[in-house]
Amino acid sequence: MPNGAAVTLPDFRNLGVLLRAALVAQLLGLGAALVKSADLAEAARTFLGMTAMLEPALLLALLALFFLSPWLRGQTYAQGAAVVMAVVVLCATLWNLFLRLRFPDADLGSIMRTVLLAGGASFVLLGYFNWRHRALSPALAEARLQALQSRIRPHFLFNSLNTVLSLLRSSPRQAEAVLENLADLFRVQMADNRQLSPLARELELARSYAHLEEMRLGERLKLVWKVDNAPQDALLPPLVLQPLLENAVYHGIEPSPEGGAVRVDVFAKDQRLNVVVRNPIQETTERRAGNRMALSNIRERLALHFDADARLTTHVAGGEFIVQVVMPLRRGTADAA
Repeated sequence: MPNGAAVTLPDFRNLGVLLRAALVAQLLGLGAALVKSADLAEAARTFLGMTAMLEPALLLALLALFFLSPWLRGQTYAQGAAVVMAVVVLCATLWNLFLRLRFPDADLGSIMRTVLLAGGASFVLLGYFNWRHRALSPALAEARLQALQSRIRPHFLFNSLNTVLSLLRSSPRQAEAVLENLADLFRVQMADNRQLSPLARELELARSYAHLEEMRLGERLKLVWKVDNAPQDALLPPLVLQPLLENAVYHGIEPSPEGGAVRVDVFAKDQRLNVVVRNPIQETTERRAGNRMALSNIRERLALHFDADARLTTHVAGGEFIVQVVMPLRRGTADAA
């Protein structure tokens, strides 16, 4: 099994991980039935018979790994992999012993055979998740580059520089503050953003962007922040909140001569982090280009970080375009993965 910092254990509290583990285990059982049988009909009967041994042990192992997942994240890969294999072997052995006591005449094979099959299956599962992690790492880097390219809109840069020029003589300190915010924004966007980022940092970045737009749009833009009760140490993919805010300004405020309010609501509920961004929308106005691309990019990065445990949904209600992001509530530091 590969070792080192380049590999990580799967998160056994992630729905996608659990479903993939169950699917791979079923495929291994089907493969064993095909090898053992002379034809497809016999293989189907053999596979159905194996489920009595496979399914309960699999569910028991996944349940144990679900509860052990927070502890496993604090271990090295080698230690965690050893614990995972031990848990799978133990669960399979206990279920085998239970069946022996309950059905003494059943042909269940030897305990050693159960140990070897369970150990081999867990080894294959860990190898699959290791391969998937390595395959997705370039995808994360590519998604970061796509996010960078889609986020740095030329009109935003030009408008920000024009704001600076208009303030240089009348208010040089404000012009300096605008340049500092612009520099901070670009510095974060050009960094390696494959690691999860604390909410506090993402809010700071979003506020820096908001200040730039408030200087440019003046009274046309009103920002309503509802983030006082948000968990500041919650971890989320970088460049999620700021692009949602930029999207709201670009598509909801700029096309409207009278402007409007952008509302940002971040809160935790049922061990999930919720990010909701609302902007006004005029049904008679044609949607500006780029909206779907930006949201698709965010969806892709959510999936790369959280698999099936995160979602981004949009809907229109009460004259507002509403984007909601829901992801697992993880707490940690800037270096957490």
